[in-house]
Amino acid sequence: MGPGSSKGLRLLAQLLLWAFSLAFLLPLLWTLRSALLPEGLAYALPPAFGPWTLENFARVLEGPFGRAFRNSLLVASLVVLLGLPLAAGLGYALSRHRLGGHGLRFAVLATQMLPPIVLALPLFALFREIALAGTLAALVLAYLAFALPFMTWLLMGFFQGLPVDLEEAALVDGATPLLAFFRIVLPLSSPGLFAAGVLGFLLSWNEFLFALLLSGRETQTVPVALSTFVTQRGVLFAQVAAGVVLSVLPVALLARTVDRYLVEGLTLGAVK
Repeated sequence: MGPGSSKGLRLLAQLLLWAFSLAFLLPLLWTLRSALLPEGLAYALPPAFGPWTLENFARVLEGPFGRAFRNSLLVASLVVLLGLPLAAGLGYALSRHRLGGHGLRFAVLATQMLPPIVLALPLFALFREIALAGTLAALVLAYLAFALPFMTWLLMGFFQGLPVDLEEAALVDGATPLLAFFRIVLPLSSPGLFAAGVLGFLLSWNEFLFALLLSGRETQTVPVALSTFVTQRGVLFAQVAAGVVLSVLPVALLARTVDRYLVEGLTLGAVK
């Protein structure tokens, strides 16, 4: 194969990659276009590309969606802040000390095998009995129940990839197992902690079923608030697009900020 053929293959590969990238980006770009147009032009045919306006974003943030956005940020942040220390401790105990044996490991993983709809109504009945239905606390507890096993398994695989010699050296130097965990294991596990935190945030941010059943009018989250743009007049398409753009922004900024740690954590945290 000559140099010309090799160059042609590389060019063809680049064109295919650009085509696939545009196929994935086109829905996002079209949503952004719709969010920046007046409501009447968002679904006009032929498609309009102006005049641009930020009116849809202002309307969305001034209405119930703005409150739902703050609720989602609060709930997802609390899930990460509460779940990450628990997942780190449990993952370390399962990986290093074989706590509970394979039975407990399987029990942690088995919680992810149940469809969420199976637990939706029992959780609603439970929270109603303890007067938590319709509160943000109910959402935090429900999301923790699902995010914690996932975060634990991710960190458990990461801890298994860390050399035991470093902890043993710290113990020889007089450190307690708890001190070795905080001084040696956790700093070395920062990529895994970032990855678990980001994925726990995403699980909580995007969840719809439990938010629909467990939240109230004042405690709606972003996925539920987006569904309220379907009115008797039809779908407020431009406002839906603005809400979608706003809901993607925190996730995109978070992933862009910690992308290096996220990739490293997911790669090194693969269960061996």
